[in-house]
Amino acid sequence: MPLYLSKFSYTPETWSRMIGNPEDRRTAARAYIESVGGKLHGFWYAFGRHDGCTLWEAPDNVSMAAVALAITGGGALSSLETTVLLTVEETMDALRKAENVRYEAPGTQRPPAQ
Repeated sequence: MPLYLSKFSYTPETWSRMIGNPEDRRTAARAYIESVGGKLHGFWYAFGRHDGCTLWEAPDNVSMAAVALAITGGGALSSLETTVLLTVEETMDALRKAENVRYEAPGTQRPPAQ
């Protein structure tokens, strides 16, 4: 199953509620991902641009998107950014396939001769 890294930030109102009533949000996060057949691998809080991050496993992108949409729709977060993680093997496959992609940068194609 694919892995996903989510970085999130709470709203000030959410932090205020959690200060008044501390809660381990791993339990809720685990329930969300398990509802779509996935697994929570980790949940951390952080300093910096984001308040925390999670490492999830989900059956597919649609399932992970459903969890992200439900969480975002709840209004407790000011931001949620989710990245699909590739294994080294998947990246190696992509590198091999990239050799067959004939990319041309914008503006580098020659106009047809007249």
